[in-house]
Amino acid sequence: MRFDGREWLERLGRRWRGSLQLRTIFLTVALSTLAVTIIGLFVTASVRSNLFESRRDLLLDEAGRATLLAQQEFTQAGESTSDGDLVGAQESAILAVRNTVSTDPLIAFLRVPDQEGPVLLEGAQSPNFSETLVSTELAESTTASAGTELAWQSIVIPDGVGDETTPGIIVGSLLTVPQAGLYQLYIVYDLADVQSTLDFVQLTLVVGGVALVVLIGLVSYLVVRLVVGPVRVAAATSEKLADGQLEERLPERGQDELATLARSFNRMADSLQRQIRQLAELSRLQQRFVSDVSHELRTPLTTIRLAGDVLYDKRAAFEPATARTAELLHAQTERFEVLLADLLEMSRYDAGAVTLETEPTNLVRLVEDAIEAMAPLAAEHGSDIRLVAPGGYFEAEVDARRIRRILQNLLGNAIDHGEGRPIVAYVDSDATAIAIAVRDYGVGMEGEQLDRVFDRFWRADPSRQRRTGGTGLGLAISLEDAVLHDGVLEVWSEPGQGTCFRLTLPRTPGDRMLGSPLDLPPDDSVELRPTDGLEAPT
Repeated sequence: MRFDGREWLERLGRRWRGSLQLRTIFLTVALSTLAVTIIGLFVTASVRSNLFESRRDLLLDEAGRATLLAQQEFTQAGESTSDGDLVGAQESAILAVRNTVSTDPLIAFLRVPDQEGPVLLEGAQSPNFSETLVSTELAESTTASAGTELAWQSIVIPDGVGDETTPGIIVGSLLTVPQAGLYQLYIVYDLADVQSTLDFVQLTLVVGGVALVVLIGLVSYLVVRLVVGPVRVAAATSEKLADGQLEERLPERGQDELATLARSFNRMADSLQRQIRQLAELSRLQQRFVSDVSHELRTPLTTIRLAGDVLYDKRAAFEPATARTAELLHAQTERFEVLLADLLEMSRYDAGAVTLETEPTNLVRLVEDAIEAMAPLAAEHGSDIRLVAPGGYFEAEVDARRIRRILQNLLGNAIDHGEGRPIVAYVDSDATAIAIAVRDYGVGMEGEQLDRVFDRFWRADPSRQRRTGGTGLGLAISLEDAVLHDGVLEVWSEPGQGTCFRLTLPRTPGDRMLGSPLDLPPDDSVELRPTDGLEAPT
């Protein structure tokens, strides 16, 4: 199985975003590690500096005393011109140096080069001493020193085994040998013990730092778990409440802030439960009232309709005022019937008593039938309804009666607000969805009106004269019909540019849609040509 880095990162990202506990513990450990690292580096640097400085001062003091004793040995030789006396003084001086220092250092006694006169005393050095340990800068500083002044330098001493080295310090001083001239005294000190102490301090800091970070991580885990646990319980309880399990409550334990949160949450849940029940009861009573009223009004309305039809049929024999009254009675009775039918339909939706009766339906034929039914009203209003079906004729599983009702509502709305301009109905499909759009080029709507266009009993312009006898429930019912099909009903509108409603449904109710086959609004650059008599709005 091959490791997929991208998938692993995505999974880690989801885990990171979805876990407050993980983020808290990680940030706590990361910040603790950073703090411990900074403190450890500071302590290490401080210890290294203090160890080195203290040891350096001690060694410089020793070297100063050794230099003084060596110079005394040569001074006591006096004015002797015997080479043997000078050699003996040299050996005594080196011995005095070894007896003065606390360790066994490397010692070198070297003649300052480029001096005049014969060489009366050869230099001497320890067997393991290498002149490469003496840098040019140190040699110059040593030669330039006077009296008890010392020159020193940090060096790296090879141990002669492999490539390993140890830190050290070399101290140089200038000696005056009577009759022989100037000589440099070098003392090399090994600082391996100081490095060992420093390594031990660093190891202790590392082990202690790691232990501290682990301890902080464990403490963070316990604290975060203690705090996040009740939060998770609250989140789970909230989800259950959102799913309708109104009896769910948080456990109340203790008197701390979490217990206070639990009590507040439970009081809120109790209040919401009471209000939801009250609203449900009011809704039930309202639905029952609307349903009962609608049913009860049907009988007297039928009687009124029959009487009104009789008067309407004989209106020619009446006086003009009486005839006009009969016409108004007939029109309002028809509108009342439509209103009652819409109220009954909405009450069925509210009660959840609506079911789909799907069958294979040719949608283009269905739209053609709806356009044909609305054609007389459109002609009366001065509008021309065109059909554009780029996808050709196709079938889909829909409730034909409800889709026809949606089309009639959309077409009627377009006729009422189309200002006598062309109306275009679009039908198209793809592999997953079907779409129907009704586009007019009328007055259009603004943003606030768009937000309320599907509200019950709402009209964009109540004072506007309507030709379809609308009740304000048509678009609300259309939206419910669309939702019943697992579809969506959307609207686009611009003031002065018209309005477009788009109905998108899955080919089969319950299937997933991958978008809509039609744009909102559809592209009319091809269909609406001046030769078609469909001019774009100005």
